[in-house]
Amino acid sequence: MREITLTAYAKLNLYLDITGRRADGYHLLETVMQSVSLADYVKITLNESGGISVTCSNPLIPQNERNICYKAARLFFEETRGGGADISIEKRIPCGAGMGGGSTDAAAVLKGLNTLCGNAVGNKRLLEIAAEVGADVPFCLCGGTKICRGIGDIISEAPPMADCTFLVVMPNFACSTAEAYQKYDEAPLPVKGKMGEFTASGGEYWRSLYNVFEELYGDPRLSDISDKLRNAGALGASLTGSGAAVFGIFENAEHAAAATREFPTLFTAVCTAVRDEYILHKTEEYV
Repeated sequence: MREITLTAYAKLNLYLDITGRRADGYHLLETVMQSVSLADYVKITLNESGGISVTCSNPLIPQNERNICYKAARLFFEETRGGGADISIEKRIPCGAGMGGGSTDAAAVLKGLNTLCGNAVGNKRLLEIAAEVGADVPFCLCGGTKICRGIGDIISEAPPMADCTFLVVMPNFACSTAEAYQKYDEAPLPVKGKMGEFTASGGEYWRSLYNVFEELYGDPRLSDISDKLRNAGALGASLTGSGAAVFGIFENAEHAAAATREFPTLFTAVCTAVRDEYILHKTEEYV
């Protein structure tokens, strides 16, 4: 097999707190992430030239060595001592949304290349490479509902999400992750410290959604979206990642679809939880 196409699922942060900062400047996180059915599609074709190329349906995405998928492929081939691939990305996940669009594409590249190369890299080492690529990439390799700590590379099981439907709303602006963390560094917030309470909800995470950046921003445009989602029947609503997408959690798809009428000029997506893990089984260690 020399070609493979993978579904690269977006993620939502159901709980997100910053707990510290490492000496190298990386922030330490405590978060619960959830894979959702909104997805990009990544086609990978092995080539004979030994080079790496990246193309994308969204012209705003870098299509050179600055693309995170290029970095993922380069690190993979450094590990396996050579090879080349042509990578084609069909973007469905909005950019600057905090939904892991780049990270999940990079995870798909690692997963796809490993499959095409006969699983040449073990799961533990693949997760280590993923952490080198980007903070959210290890989770995107695993998928499902996970607790992530450290810089996102220490992964453990969380109770699976209870049955529900998500409505994602993307405002008409994006958020820069680098600028978000800079803003946090200028005015840090106290550690929430509610992870144990949050994960004890039996998967009904909508009861106590939390995102430190939503509190940090205090942006009325984001608050307005959250309020509209709740007024339309959402059980809970929150920012994801460092933004700018906001999601609401609804009892069913019909209620979520009806709520899209509140946002006629904005990007919306009705999606569900993705429960299957990408590469690891529950009996394996997440490192």
